[in-house]
Amino acid sequence: MERLSMRKIREVLRLKFELDLSERQISKSTQTSRSTIGDYLRRFAVSGLSWPLPPALSDADIAARLFRAKPALPDALRPAPDWAQVNQEMRSKGVTLFLLWQEYKVNHPEGFLYSWFCEHYREWLGRLDAVMRQEYLAGEKCFVDYAGQTMPVTDRHTGEIRQAQIFVGLMGASNYTFADATWSQTLPDWIGSHIRMLEHFGAAPEILVPDNLKSGVTKTCRYEPDTNPSYHAFANHYGIAVIPARSRKPRDKAKVENGVLIVERWILACLRNRGFFSLAELNVAISELLVRLNQRPFKKLPGCRETAFCTVDYPAMRSLPIERHVFTEWKKARVNLDYHLEVDRRYYLVPHTLIGKQLDVSFSEYVIEILHKGERVASHARVHGNGKRYSTQSAHMPKAHQEMASFTPERIINWAATIGEYTSKLIDALIERKQHPQQAFRAAVGIIRLGKRYGNNRIEAACRRAYTTNAISFSSVDSILKHRLDELLLPQDAKQTSLPIFHANVRGAGYYH
Repeated sequence: MERLSMRKIREVLRLKFELDLSERQISKSTQTSRSTIGDYLRRFAVSGLSWPLPPALSDADIAARLFRAKPALPDALRPAPDWAQVNQEMRSKGVTLFLLWQEYKVNHPEGFLYSWFCEHYREWLGRLDAVMRQEYLAGEKCFVDYAGQTMPVTDRHTGEIRQAQIFVGLMGASNYTFADATWSQTLPDWIGSHIRMLEHFGAAPEILVPDNLKSGVTKTCRYEPDTNPSYHAFANHYGIAVIPARSRKPRDKAKVENGVLIVERWILACLRNRGFFSLAELNVAISELLVRLNQRPFKKLPGCRETAFCTVDYPAMRSLPIERHVFTEWKKARVNLDYHLEVDRRYYLVPHTLIGKQLDVSFSEYVIEILHKGERVASHARVHGNGKRYSTQSAHMPKAHQEMASFTPERIINWAATIGEYTSKLIDALIERKQHPQQAFRAAVGIIRLGKRYGNNRIEAACRRAYTTNAISFSSVDSILKHRLDELLLPQDAKQTSLPIFHANVRGAGYYH
């Protein structure tokens, strides 16, 4: 059986106990086999834990409670459930297989695991009726996709034409439709359209069904092999489950494909001869036609999409949280030897004990959060600007480095001046080249301390050669000393030591008269 990450186990528990999804729905949402889902729910049920999990409970504590030895009782000695009775109970409102299995375990503690219970019940049920009807419950599913057709937008100043992508969202029960124009189908635009759609609805559905778009679900994501963590963070903020449409299953996509076709016919076709000079202008025109589309009467049913949404979907949907979701991206980054890790060519300090470890990084426009095994270890305001920039907190430094951080550039340069003029000049140039002066202190102290091994005279000579040749770094000085290049003459010194013009062996011009 596959072993899930603790992050995914927490997601399984959230989908089960907060959203009350079935095992099949959780399996689709997390891209995990149903047997694995069942096994972890069974382990949680007998672990003595309760949902929501206590905030102080770490991932290690949860793992220790969940992974206990299985009972050694042979299958032949365990009582089998009465499947006919189970099937009868399942017809009652609110009754789930998990509840029935819990009651079965109370009466038969030595009984079968939850995964076995579900698997054998479905086998028994399959012999009665192998056809599953697809139904759209009130407020349950919202289907999302991009239209194949794009809309041209002309730059007012340059005349350049860009093609805007059209995002489409459709509620399953009422067919209430939303459309939004963006410049691309990339992750920020994808999630931004979702946020605007929910705010247009004024509520959140229980389930989002994307058409396996790479922005939302991708098997090549570095953070998790099958789920985009930024999309997961968005869904978690609004309390939504994401269940992508199955590939090569046209019934899963029929609803949204029909919605896309309606948007193309009733909105995009109507705008085909209009010129747009900004994305905002295009979205205003789309929103006006959306009102007309959603208020257009049904042909065979009373009312329209808008009235159906207000009476069917909206009352069953979830309220939106007070705060709007802030888009976050995720990546993995390894801590360097200077206990900084890199995000977009900016460097952020973490506790020095994590040097060499690979950490999870969540970053929005303003905040960077760094996590180790699901626990936050550092938080920084995101650094913007050109060139390499550092965000450093002395609390994360080792004690010796904290003391070093109390140095000032003047103190370091004056210390170097005790060795010699060029040592001071080199370290001054080294500090000037750094965006953050403290980032040069370690190299500067290293150069000064080379005097313990080579002596101050050689350090001064090496710094003179490095400064003259513009090799401003600790590694250059160290290499000069190792290869004894400080003992060689510099080019300007060689000119000064050339033979003098007047010499006893030089006859001069008067000799020949």
